[in-house]
Amino acid sequence: MSTDNDNILFGNGDELPSNRSGNTHIQDVINLGRRQVLAGGASLGALAFLGATLPGAVQAAGQSAERLKDFPLKRRNRLPFSAVPVTRHDGISVPPGYTATTFIPWGTPISGRYPAYLEDASNSAEDQAHQTGMHHDGMHFFPINAKYGGHQSDHGLLVVNHEYIDAPLLHPNGPTVVDGKRTVVDEVRKEINAHGVSVVEIRRGVRGDWSVLPSARNRRITGATPMRIEGPAKGHALLRTRYSPSGTSTRGTLNNCANGFTPWGTYLTCEENWAGYFASQDSELPRELSRYGVRDTSRYAWETIAGDEFQRFDATRRGTDTQSDYRNEPNTFGWIVEIDPFDPDAMPVKRTALGRFAHEGLVFAPVKPGRPLVCYSGDDSQNEYIYKYVSRDRYRPLRSDGRLLDAGTLYVARFNADGSGDWLALDIDDPAFQQACAAAGVSFADQGEVLINTRLAADIAGATRMDRPEWGAVHPDNGDVYFTLTNNSARSEADAANPRAPNPYGHIIRWSEESRDYAGTRFRWNIYLMAGPQGDSRTPKGRTLDDSNILASPDGLWFDDEGRLWIQTDMSGSQLKSGPFGNNQMLVSDPRTGETKRFLVGPLGAEVTGITATPDFRTLFVNIQHPGEGSTPGNYSSSWPDGPGLRPRSATVIISRKDGKRLM
Repeated sequence: MSTDNDNILFGNGDELPSNRSGNTHIQDVINLGRRQVLAGGASLGALAFLGATLPGAVQAAGQSAERLKDFPLKRRNRLPFSAVPVTRHDGISVPPGYTATTFIPWGTPISGRYPAYLEDASNSAEDQAHQTGMHHDGMHFFPINAKYGGHQSDHGLLVVNHEYIDAPLLHPNGPTVVDGKRTVVDEVRKEINAHGVSVVEIRRGVRGDWSVLPSARNRRITGATPMRIEGPAKGHALLRTRYSPSGTSTRGTLNNCANGFTPWGTYLTCEENWAGYFASQDSELPRELSRYGVRDTSRYAWETIAGDEFQRFDATRRGTDTQSDYRNEPNTFGWIVEIDPFDPDAMPVKRTALGRFAHEGLVFAPVKPGRPLVCYSGDDSQNEYIYKYVSRDRYRPLRSDGRLLDAGTLYVARFNADGSGDWLALDIDDPAFQQACAAAGVSFADQGEVLINTRLAADIAGATRMDRPEWGAVHPDNGDVYFTLTNNSARSEADAANPRAPNPYGHIIRWSEESRDYAGTRFRWNIYLMAGPQGDSRTPKGRTLDDSNILASPDGLWFDDEGRLWIQTDMSGSQLKSGPFGNNQMLVSDPRTGETKRFLVGPLGAEVTGITATPDFRTLFVNIQHPGEGSTPGNYSSSWPDGPGLRPRSATVIISRKDGKRLM
């Protein structure tokens, strides 16, 4: 999620930057690399770090480039559609021959007594607990027979994240606030219930239309749902609260941005900008709060209303020990949560071995029996890091489960100027990490404390500060990893190779692991695409972007089964309201040829985010988040999807071809 808003009452902004380390910034690495290239030949320097396929030392990710050369070039057009033009139309624009249908918007009844959505937003908190939440984000389609290895495409579970809320639109006349405090209990409960995840059983009819089934599998996981804590931090003293003196459980998941899914058929939801939900009045904050940006005010002021269910958002030390207050409640957030979508009674689990930070999503390297499980996650904040997890145990089909995510090594990335990279272990038993801690004068009691303080551990290890790492995607053919770096307004220095200071447009980076099992500690990297307007951008082949593909603030990222890269954008503020880019969009890029085209443009004020498809690739699901962002009751800047005069609603869009064939 990108926005220009600060983290203020009822704001929907990202957390403020909190990385004060002196670690190398990715732009410094790129700049240094270019200077080295220029020393060897100025004619090659302009392209070397923009993803062009260049020989020898000047290719930033030589191994990756060689793999791309090996792709068999098929004669058929891999992007067989006409590029959608830039537009500020308040609707969904797709190429000719395709249809886009709105599906399960915020407030769709899915469980309980199936309470209907009321257009004046007067639904109660209890209603909201049985309706799809607000602001759809990452999602995944599970074939109904997925647990048995099936690939059924006309019946399955659609699992959807709900990142945050627009409080002014959630209530008929906005939230009730008196002297900065909340006073209406049902309003706050409704806001908590509008967060989280929706599990919806759906079916495609013979005419291609999709419908929600009344099913016992349908359920809402909200900001109040009980959850277990597993992994190295389970039971840690820093996770003990009045609710869970043992430090083994918590309530709810919040700010669920992107997602992942496991080889054993479970869903992973990722807690991103969670720090703003908490407040502390303590004059000095412990490092596990200050390094994550907890402040003296919270985003929605939930902590200002009476009752234990709300006071848990107050992280002030009010008692004599951790069992008498909620000083540690923020430490139970910032994790990746595993959900079994097929078992409505299964308690979600927070997997602490994957680290605690502003998780954007989680993507897996190719999974092979008998080898460790490897996955990647970005910390979506300015100047934060990219991480990799390698399981201790090996993957066993039909036998492995979530315990593979509880024991392993978490690494953080260092990008070197010569196009190489290192994975630095955040392991209390690793000699290099011990040495780094000693040099920094920082100590950790155990591995649980390292993971609770993942950002600090990464600072100490010497990771490379990145321009807001967001979604990742792994190429299905060669295993190369792609990550979006959305933008970075905090960067102040630039040179000829990176003339953006700050960087408002973002780019896409990729790397190739040197080890065949992806579990090693070395990789090769380059930049795949530089976003921006014509004249200040680069395609994968080193040319400038044009009318068919200019973009800014790349965010969502996904590969289809034929290796096409789908890119979604999250522009905000002035970048969205004026300039050459129009509304947020979704593009398709072919790494084989470098061809990139705009496939979809969303409605006014909306982010295009979240993407998944049926196995037969006849149906594509895409989420449209916060249309008319910033709207207030009676003053709507978008009328999507319900029409003029009605409050805008986040929703899923179903995209298919009019002839019913595969999308491409």
